[in-house]
Amino acid sequence: MSSIVQKSTTKIIINESTGKRIIEQSRLRMLCVGFFFVLCFASISVRMVEVAVIKNPQALTVTIFDPDNEGESEQVEVKTEESHLQRGNIVDRNGVLLATSLMTASVYANPKEIRNAADVARKISKILSIDAKTLLNRLKGKKSFVWIKRNLTPKEQYKVNSLGIPGLYFQPEEKRVYPYGNVLSHMLGYVGVDNKGLAGIERQFDRRLRETTLNNEPLTLSVDARLQSMLRSEMANAVSEYNAIGATGIVMEIDSGEILSMVSLPDFDPNKPAKVSDDSKFNRATLGLYEMGSTFKSFTMAAGLEYGVVNMKSGYDATNSFKVATFTISDSHGKKRWLTVPEIYAYSSNIGTAKMALDIGAKQQKEFLKKMGMFKPIDIEIPEKANPQFPQEWKEINTVTISYGHGISVTPLHLVQGIATLVNGGMHERLTLLKDGNKGKEAKERVISEQTSKNIRRLMRLVVDHGTGGKADVAGYRVGGKTGTAEKVQTGGRYNPDAKIASFVSVFPVDSPKYLVLVMIDEPKGDKSTYGFATGGWIAAPVVGRVIARMGPMMGIKPRYDVPEDDAEKFWVHREKDEKAKVQAAYASLFVDKKYVSY
Repeated sequence: MSSIVQKSTTKIIINESTGKRIIEQSRLRMLCVGFFFVLCFASISVRMVEVAVIKNPQALTVTIFDPDNEGESEQVEVKTEESHLQRGNIVDRNGVLLATSLMTASVYANPKEIRNAADVARKISKILSIDAKTLLNRLKGKKSFVWIKRNLTPKEQYKVNSLGIPGLYFQPEEKRVYPYGNVLSHMLGYVGVDNKGLAGIERQFDRRLRETTLNNEPLTLSVDARLQSMLRSEMANAVSEYNAIGATGIVMEIDSGEILSMVSLPDFDPNKPAKVSDDSKFNRATLGLYEMGSTFKSFTMAAGLEYGVVNMKSGYDATNSFKVATFTISDSHGKKRWLTVPEIYAYSSNIGTAKMALDIGAKQQKEFLKKMGMFKPIDIEIPEKANPQFPQEWKEINTVTISYGHGISVTPLHLVQGIATLVNGGMHERLTLLKDGNKGKEAKERVISEQTSKNIRRLMRLVVDHGTGGKADVAGYRVGGKTGTAEKVQTGGRYNPDAKIASFVSVFPVDSPKYLVLVMIDEPKGDKSTYGFATGGWIAAPVVGRVIARMGPMMGIKPRYDVPEDDAEKFWVHREKDEKAKVQAAYASLFVDKKYVSY
């Protein structure tokens, strides 16, 4: 009996020991499994943070068909890197939205999963307004990924999703939107299918705009959307009225160097860049190289005054044409008499300007134009910039023709920067497309004296008061400026008298210039209203006058009617017959050496 009890007790002890061991093993296993799951969830969490916040790796890289691009067979590579981050906004100087990004959905298909391609193509084509036959060909292909349509509207997405068709999928994407359409196209530029900047500000600040969303700070431009819309409207009307092939317009704040408006016509819709012609994408303001014509006389006049070659009381004999080498220098509508320096500028005399340039000399002329920045691209925040064209061998004839704007080609921005330097007290200011873009930059460089700058302003006012720019005058705003008419060079190197650049560059109020306005019309055709003339005075000056008349109140500039005319008037020749002979005789006595031979 005792042996039986002992065996039973031993068995119970063994069972208890085994049970404890099994329980401990189970606990250990549970701990291991739990630790394993903790590690898994921790790894997943770290990876999610790494993907979403830190590295943001590429989610998808495939070769696809893009139906929004021109050419039905074009293959493009799309990357969804940083697809969850929206590109930063661009605003004007007043905070008006110029460019933004919207999250949209694009629909694509896996043809291998499509059961009835014909039926799917029929239904989808009606909703998305695309060609059913073309879509069917894509769905019958052997690829596993084809785009059907990019950037659907919410309504389109809802209707497609409601069909419940297997094999159709939505891809979240970002669409760049330009609320002003064509109005700022050349300045803003556009983005590509991967949402990277391809032109204009979008390209110049591509990296900054991609990083902007991290701190939610928009890119603020110097442009004023109100001025841009108004200037474009006036120029478009002029292009239409005079049957021109294009135009350029620029408004600048003189003291800061900030560009308030920059228009190039023809323009394009940056919302649909793939369907735009190369001519429309060409930015005439920054890439167009033109012989500027008589607006360049401003630099010759400034150089003559700065180097002491002439003063406001000087003059030249412009009675007859004269020759340099084999070229005859003449005036289109000459006065056929001695002209004072103010008259040479106001009447835009080629003869008087050329003779002054010869007195200045080639060396000083080149030196002056170099200081004005005419031999290098403009330093401004836009990638599309052109190199000026000028003669490498600077002969006497080059000195003459360049003095009145032929034989050297620069962009409209070069002219704007140069004229601003002449009227702002003589300081060379960098141009900028950013609000406060020149704050903290290097100090301005003096190019001419304050006295020379003052005299140029006086001369520019005389152009509007008595000369070729009268149609730009606006009561109360004291406009000063200079006309320019240049024949374009055609194939073979000859000038085409029927293809002109008509321009007018102006500043106002001229006594203390605050704004500069340039308008250039490319190949205008004169009509009855201009008596057949296609010149800067008849074509461009009136446009500038209308722009200033609308711009002044918009910018809060009160017109003034009590300002006396500048004393430059005293150097103006009285045209009465009894005074004319006395003036000619007086100036003739200053040129007894007869340096220039008339023909």
